[in-house]
Amino acid sequence: MPEITCREALNQALQEEMERDSSIFLLGEDVGQYGGSFKVSKGLLAKFGDKRVVDTPIAEAGIVGMAIGAAMAGLRPVAELMTINFAIVALDQIMNHAAVIRYMFGGQFAVPLTIRTPGGAGHQLGAQHSHSLEPLFLHCPGLRVIVPSVPADAKGLLKSALRSDDPVLFIEHEGLYGVKGEVPEGDYTLPLGLADIKRPGTDVSLIALSRMVYVCLEAAELLAKEGISAEVVDLRALNPLDMTTVLESVRRTHRAVTVEESWLTGGWGGEVAAQIMEQAFDSLDGPVLRVGGADVPMPYARKLEQAAIPNAATVVARVKELL
Repeated sequence: MPEITCREALNQALQEEMERDSSIFLLGEDVGQYGGSFKVSKGLLAKFGDKRVVDTPIAEAGIVGMAIGAAMAGLRPVAELMTINFAIVALDQIMNHAAVIRYMFGGQFAVPLTIRTPGGAGHQLGAQHSHSLEPLFLHCPGLRVIVPSVPADAKGLLKSALRSDDPVLFIEHEGLYGVKGEVPEGDYTLPLGLADIKRPGTDVSLIALSRMVYVCLEAAELLAKEGISAEVVDLRALNPLDMTTVLESVRRTHRAVTVEESWLTGGWGGEVAAQIMEQAFDSLDGPVLRVGGADVPMPYARKLEQAAIPNAATVVARVKELL
C-alpha cells in the first residue's frame, strides 16, 4: 500500500466519492480557489467545477443551513467549517435541525450531510481556533460524530460518511494533516462507529481518539521499557460509541485510562468511564482513571499551550498511579 499523508487520504476520499456520485458537492470558506484552509480540497475545483465546489461567505450558520436544505432535497453536501470552534455559530442548524429532522418527519426526509471540520490544538492559533469540542456533539442524538487518527482510517471513514443517510460531523485534527501512513487504494471503506485496537496489551487499556492515539502509543512504548504492557484502543467515533470493543479490552487488561485532548470536565472520558464501571465492574482491578486537557481557554503562548495538552509523560504517570 502507498504511504500518504492524512491530508492526501482525505482528498483522495473526496475525489473518489465525487467521481462515484454526482450528487456530492462541497461548500465552505476557501474550499475552491484556495483549496481548503488546510488544502484538503486542493485540485477539486479544477476537476469538478464551481457548481460542485462552492466558495461561500464567512457565514457558518448559512453554510450548514444551505447544506441541510440541499440534503433534504436529495443532494449529498459536504460542508467544511474552517475550525470546529466556528461550529458554535451553527449550533442551531446542527443540533436543532440536521440531527433531528429525520426523527421529527418520521423518516420521510433524510439529511445525508457531512460536516468536515478541523479541531485540536498545538499550533498557537489561540483560544478561538484550538479547542477539541467533540464531547459537545457527543451530547446530541441523531448526529454521527467521527474522529479519525491515522490516514487509512481518515479515508475509509470519510468515504463511509459521504455514503451515510445520517448527518455526520467529521472532525479532523489540524495537527495530523501531515502525518503519513499506509492507505489502501480504490474503494476502501470502514464502518462508522467501530473502534480499533492500535496496539495490543495485557496490563492496562488506554482509550483515546484523534491525536491522543499517538500520545498513547508513545506512552505505551515508555511503559513497555518498565515491563508494563499497555493496550491502545482508538475509538474512531463518539456516536456511535463502540463500547463493545472497549469492554472487551478492559476485561482482558482489568484496568483502564481514558485519554482525551478535550477539557477533562464534562469530557467524553467521563461517559466511557461510567459505562465501564456499570458494565465491567467485576473485571476491574482498580478505578477507571481519566487524562484530559486543562480546564482553561487554550493559551496562545507556546509553553502554556503545551502544558494544557496531555502528553505521553502525563499518561505514563496516570498509569503508574493506577498500578
